[in-house]
Amino acid sequence: MTWPLAVVIVVMMVVVGKVMSSRYRAQAGIIEDKQGNQQWVGNGNDAETQAEVEKLRERIKVLERIATEGNSLDAAETKRISAEIEALRDKQAD
Repeated sequence: MTWPLAVVIVVMMVVVGKVMSSRYRAQAGIIEDKQGNQQWVGNGNDAETQAEVEKLRERIKVLERIATEGNSLDAAETKRISAEIEALRDKQAD
């Protein structure tokens, strides 16, 4: 094998790799602009994507409720009862 043939083979391998990479990205819905920045444009699974977004929104609502639960009336009542129990324990210790 001569060195010019080796160079041609290496260049062909790089080109094939680049084409395969671009094809894979296109199937995944990823495009690349002239500066090399990649953007996801979707792959046509709008119903599936919307279902996932709705699931995530529900999870966020639950997390928000858990995070703010300490400010509700039930939490205030629980704190009050807990304080009374602690006060009774302190009385019994005396």
